Order: sequence, then structure tokens, then C-alpha cells
Amino acid sequence: MVKKYKIKKGDQVVILTGKDKGKKGNIIDIVTKRNRVLIQGISMVKRHTKPSAASKGGIEDKESSVHISNVSIADPKDGKPSKIGFKFLDKGKKVRFSKRSGEVID
Repeated sequence: MVKKYKIKKGDQVVILTGKDKGKKGNIIDIVTKRNRVLIQGISMVKRHTKPSAASKGGIEDKESSVHISNVSIADPKDGKPSKIGFKFLDKGKKVRFSKRSGEVID
């Protein structure tokens, strides 16, 4: 069964808990099997990598995944965390909207 989430790749989200609480970033990837998301510039960890043809090797900073329950979409109006709802426009198109301000989320 494929899990469905209200957030998508590219959405701007706010971190709700943990060491990066309150920070904002864009979603790079969603790992549906583990209910986690990768967020650009958030939850950075150091990885020791071997040299290869593609990279020089050494210690690199990479994004670690964050559980999907610890993030919330940023409201388009004020940037604060908001829940997401769905509604139909006049022409029958289903869109996501911010429950905090009522703004449509692209």
C-alpha cells in the first residue's frame, strides 16, 4: 500500500521539535517506507567517505532525515506552522490550502 502525505517535495516546512526547532527549509526527498523527509540544510550530520571517481573523500556534511510528524508546512502568509486541508475550486480542481490563513498552497 502506498502512503499518501499532505506535504510534497519542494514544499517549505518548519521543524517543530529537536535541535533544529523553528528552522525552515525545503523538502528534498520523502522516504515513504520510513515516514521520514530530507530537508535542505536541516539536521546536518558528518559522514566520513572514501575517495571515489565522483568525490574527493574526507568528512562531508549531509542532511539526515527527520520524521514526518516533526515537520509542518509553512503558512504562505506569515511563515508559521500550519495544518493542510483540501478543497475544490469553482472549476472542480482539488487544491491544498493552509488552515491557518486559508491561502492556497501551490
